[in-house]
Amino acid sequence: MKVRLTVNGQDRSDDVEPRLLLVHYLRQHLGLRAANVGCDTTSCGACTVLLNGKSVKSCTVLTVQASGQEVTTAEGLAPEGDLHPVQRAFRAEHGLQCGFCTPGMVMAATGLLAENPHPTEEEVRAGLEGNFCRCTGYHNIVRAVLTAAGTMSTGATTSTESAQ
Repeated sequence: MKVRLTVNGQDRSDDVEPRLLLVHYLRQHLGLRAANVGCDTTSCGACTVLLNGKSVKSCTVLTVQASGQEVTTAEGLAPEGDLHPVQRAFRAEHGLQCGFCTPGMVMAATGLLAENPHPTEEEVRAGLEGNFCRCTGYHNIVRAVLTAAGTMSTGATTSTESAQ
């Protein structure tokens, strides 16, 4: 089937099998590796992307379902080569360890902050519930999302950035 979608701001048109999952389209057809395949059961969230600005697990979406829509991956958050405020906050607050879940966490956090720009700690924890990290205790991840929320609402930089 022919699909047409916008991925990270670029219009794409490809022939795909109707059963091709969006995560596999992004990785195999477009070479975008941030959306990771972690579980194949929609449990881990490592494949999270934004679909029309809403975070979705790309292993639950067929590419043909995304046709006509806008997909943003972690690679597309900051197209000018700089880091997105959420990415900067994850770095500044040490919200990662091995990095496997990080792109999915960043995308879920970005979607959460688009819907709720001023979340409480409890709202962040609830908003990230479908994304699993096997390396951290989530404290730094939650702190990173709260830092990003503050940065994005005030336009300030993170403490690590201002020290550089």
